[in-house]
Amino acid sequence: MRKHAVLMMILALVLSLLAGCGTKDAGSDNVNGADAPKQEQKKALKIGATAGPYSDMVGKAIKPIMESKGYTIEVVEFNDYVQPNKALANGSIDANLFQHIIYLKKFASDNGLDLKEVISVPTAPMGLYSNKFKSLDDIKEGSTLTVANDPANLARTLLMLQDIGLVTIKKDADPSKISEKDIDQNPKKLVIKPLEAAQLPRTVDSADLAAVPGNFALAAKMDLTAALKLENMAENYRNVLVVNTKDVETQFAQDLKAAIQSPEFEKTIDEQFKGFSKPEWMTKK
Repeated sequence: MRKHAVLMMILALVLSLLAGCGTKDAGSDNVNGADAPKQEQKKALKIGATAGPYSDMVGKAIKPIMESKGYTIEVVEFNDYVQPNKALANGSIDANLFQHIIYLKKFASDNGLDLKEVISVPTAPMGLYSNKFKSLDDIKEGSTLTVANDPANLARTLLMLQDIGLVTIKKDADPSKISEKDIDQNPKKLVIKPLEAAQLPRTVDSADLAAVPGNFALAAKMDLTAALKLENMAENYRNVLVVNTKDVETQFAQDLKAAIQSPEFEKTIDEQFKGFSKPEWMTKK
C-alpha cells in the first residue's frame, strides 16, 4: 500500500509539471505571435471635407485611386471648420481635407487634439476680381476694394496686394496678424471695406474690386482663372490631408499620401480643378 501511495504521488507530480509546461508553451506562443491572429489592415475609410471643392477633390481625385487599391471610401461632408477636426479626433472619421497647416496647428493646440498633416494638396488661391477693370493697370485711384474681415484671410489679402504692388506693408508688421493699420503706402488710395468672407463673391458686381478667398469663390461658381490676379500662395496656406498622429505611419495613411502623389491625381486636378495652386512638391518633381 505504501509503495502504491508513493507511485501515485510521483504520477501526480509528473502530471503537474507537464501541465505547467503546457501553460508556459502556450503563453510563449502568444508572446512570439506564432499563433496570434494578425491585425487586419483598415480598408474602409471615412474622409471628411468641407462641402464644395475639397469634398469634390476627395470624391473625384482621391477616392477612385484608393478604391483601385482595394479600399472603400466614404466622403463625409461638413459645413463648418470646427467639426471636421473634432470628428477626426474622436474617431468618427479617419482623415480630413479642408484646412491649411496654420489653422490645423492653432485649432489642435487650442482644443488639445493630437492631429498631424500627411501631405499638402493643390489649393484654390485667393484672387483679386473685378467686373469694372480688365487689368491691374486699369485700376483707378480711389477704387473700392472689399476684403475678408477675419484675421487669417485679411492678412493673406494684404500680402497679396503687396505682392501685386497695390500697397506696401510696414516692415515690422507680424505677417500672421496684418490688418489695415499695417498698410504703409496705398498709392492708388484704395478704399478698403472689410466684410464677412462669405459675402465677398456678391460684391464683385457692386465694388470696384473684391479679394475673394478661393473656397468662397468656388462655392459661388466663380471662375478662378477670371481673376485679375491670383495669389502667389505661401506653402503654409495650402490645404493638407490630416490624420490622427497615431495613424501617420499606418498603411492607409501612406496609401492616401501615395494616391495624392500619383500621376492620376494630378491629371484629375489639371482637368477638373483649373486655377488651383499646386504645392512645391508637385511643381518641382
